[in-house]
Amino acid sequence: MDRVSIAVMGGGSCRGSPPTPSRAILLISMLKNRVFGSILGVVLTISIGFICCGRPEVAWRGTIQEVDGVTVVKNPNEPMHEEDACRLEEDLSIGQEEVGDEYPFSEVRDLAVDEEQNIYVLDFKEPFIRVFDKFGKRLLAIGKRGQGPGEIQGPTSLCVTSRGELLVNDRGNRFLHIYTLAGEHKRSISLARWPMFSRPVVDDQDNIIARCAVTSPGRAWIFVLKKFDPGLQELFDIFAYLMDVTPNVYDIFPPDCFWKVRSDGRIVWGYADKYELRILDGDGRVIRRIIRDYVPVGITGEEKNAWVQFAFGDTGVPASVKLNWPRYHNAFQFLSLDDKDRMFIQTYEKTTDGKGTFCDIFDPGGKFMAKIALKGAPRVVKNNKIYTIEEDEQGYQVVKRYKISWKF
Repeated sequence: MDRVSIAVMGGGSCRGSPPTPSRAILLISMLKNRVFGSILGVVLTISIGFICCGRPEVAWRGTIQEVDGVTVVKNPNEPMHEEDACRLEEDLSIGQEEVGDEYPFSEVRDLAVDEEQNIYVLDFKEPFIRVFDKFGKRLLAIGKRGQGPGEIQGPTSLCVTSRGELLVNDRGNRFLHIYTLAGEHKRSISLARWPMFSRPVVDDQDNIIARCAVTSPGRAWIFVLKKFDPGLQELFDIFAYLMDVTPNVYDIFPPDCFWKVRSDGRIVWGYADKYELRILDGDGRVIRRIIRDYVPVGITGEEKNAWVQFAFGDTGVPASVKLNWPRYHNAFQFLSLDDKDRMFIQTYEKTTDGKGTFCDIFDPGGKFMAKIALKGAPRVVKNNKIYTIEEDEQGYQVVKRYKISWKF
């Protein structure tokens, strides 16, 4: 079997909102905070003090099989651990109170955390990375606006590597910048060959896993998830899929690809058209598939109206525009790993108050252990703490940290 999978997204544009993919991301973020829904059989409340998850422990009811040399883990719809299996307690919020001239945040796109629990915040509208200590005190800013060595124009993502370096994806300048955690620029790698370079992560050998476009935009873009060596030379392709960009035709909420690297260097990735994750060895071979039965979450009329209002305002959808609405949301919308290689999968299942969504937790082997509720994606999970990007009651962005208490 070939190592590279290809998915084709037919009918209409990949753009969730005109005219750019980044705006689609904003649309999805807006809808998550505005749309109300319910989860049958679960009563869960998100409060300032804590968030509970699950029900009393029961035996895991999934199956594990070997199929053509690949371990296949099939999970039921319900997690192994239930009621009160874990608890989240907020212990830090950054951005709620104005400090100097840099608050509140403008458009936070990503964050990272180092071994000292310092927090690195990437604000797309700012040409630098804000750094805070574990108590939320501002330490320094890394980078500045410009086109010189280590200068930043349009940052989209960042990560702290296992070697203790900060990698910043600057698509504005088309460079990957590498800094020390103290803010010294060490080197930059050109992205000129790789348009739409997205969400790079780094393994323990400094290899880079990222998605990029491999054709010039026309009526369809081809995106490929690739593994590169430290100098950004291609090692192998992992997954490829098409995005249709036919003018005036929009596929709303198209599936996306998500990936992370485990502590052992293995790649975990999934394409959100179905609830399945794959784990690859260092050569790109699939060694484990993790599948979960789930009930698809339908897209509501309120969500559609909110999208149209955001995209086109009071004028509504122009007569020349065609919108292709899927019946259901994708299987999931974010993937994160903690420092023990547990997998945190943010879904579209909503809490009863409509202010959060459920995040599924899998052990390193792929068993569905528990679920928690969050108001934002689990951007970083480290040292039994979850870091999220949320909005406060005034609509300002804040970075939150929650302490996890496990009961299993």
